[in-house]
Amino acid sequence: MTREQDPGLDSVDRHILAELQADGRMTNVELARRVNLSAPPCLRRVRRLEEAGIIRGYHADIDPVSLGWEVTFFALVGLESQKQAVLDAFEALAASWPEVRECHMIRGGGDFLLRLVARDTAHENELTARLTNAPAVLRVQTLQTIRTAKDEAGVPVA
Repeated sequence: MTREQDPGLDSVDRHILAELQADGRMTNVELARRVNLSAPPCLRRVRRLEEAGIIRGYHADIDPVSLGWEVTFFALVGLESQKQAVLDAFEALAASWPEVRECHMIRGGGDFLLRLVARDTAHENELTARLTNAPAVLRVQTLQTIRTAKDEAGVPVA
C-alpha cells in the first residue's frame, strides 16, 4: 500500500491495530471486548486488515541477550555504485545473513543502514570484516549500541 492510498481506516480499525500492536497474543474475544464489538465483526475487521497488508504478521519479541546475542550494532554501508543491480545484490546479501536483523536503503551519508546482532565483540569484528570485503562495498562505519532507551515495535496508531 502506498502512502497516497487511503486505507479507509475508521476509529475502530485504529483501536484494533493499537490493541494488537500492544499485545498480538490476545484472543479475538478479548480484542472484541477491548474495542467494544462482538467477536464475529471484530474478527472480520482483523482479517480485512491482514488481507490489506496493514497487519503484516505476528511475532514474539525475544530478548537477544538471553539467547547469547550480546552485541547489537549498526553498520552504515557505502557502495561503489547505485546501479540497481548493485543495490539488489547487496540487499540479497544482507537478507542472507541471519545476524542482519534490519536492512534499510537510506539517503544521505551512505547507501544502507543495517542493524546486526553478534554473540560477542570477536563475532562483531568478523561480521564487520565480512561486510567490508563484500562485493561492491566501498566503506563501512559501525556503531555499537551501549544501551537502548527505547525500542518500540510498530508505529503510532492515532
